[in-house]
Amino acid sequence: MIAHSPSAPYPKLSPEEYLQWEERQREKHEYLDGQIYAMGGGSKNHSVISVRLSTLFCNHLDGGDCETGNSDLKIQIVNTQNYTYPDVSVTCDPRDRKSTQFITYPCLVVEVLSPSTEAYDRGGKFRLYARNPMLQDYLLVSSTNVEIDLYHKNDEGDWLILNYQAGDRVELKSIGLTFPVNVLYRSLSL
Repeated sequence: MIAHSPSAPYPKLSPEEYLQWEERQREKHEYLDGQIYAMGGGSKNHSVISVRLSTLFCNHLDGGDCETGNSDLKIQIVNTQNYTYPDVSVTCDPRDRKSTQFITYPCLVVEVLSPSTEAYDRGGKFRLYARNPMLQDYLLVSSTNVEIDLYHKNDEGDWLILNYQAGDRVELKSIGLTFPVNVLYRSLSL
């Protein structure tokens, strides 16, 4: 979630300065085209869904070479000096083991949608993530309805959008996992 107050401008920083500055901040900030944007907090549903996805991925990938990151793990957008914070990400790329501050080559990125971020997550943020040749699945999970959209890159490199609702099973080919939609939404007030 991006929320920036124009009354409290952020300093102009180089990408290297941003990474050093960001480590000392209490809140998270994305860095896009030289601009710093504060990340706002999410709802209870947003948090619960993110934790359930992280747990599901960690349990499934346990003992393998892939790593699951939560919303504290930055992604550097491939071939840029831009940095974002997805809600959940998975990387299986050995190049991502070289940095302790961020990953660059996730195969799976998840954004839990909020009304204030949905348009950006579906549009501009997806276009940033889609630059990554390793990204196979971009999962958008509603926090207000039982709805999930999966942007999946097929073998030809085309992005397909698959829609899931209550009773469906989501297939994430990037990590070889299929799970029922309902496990993410059980006992939530929507």
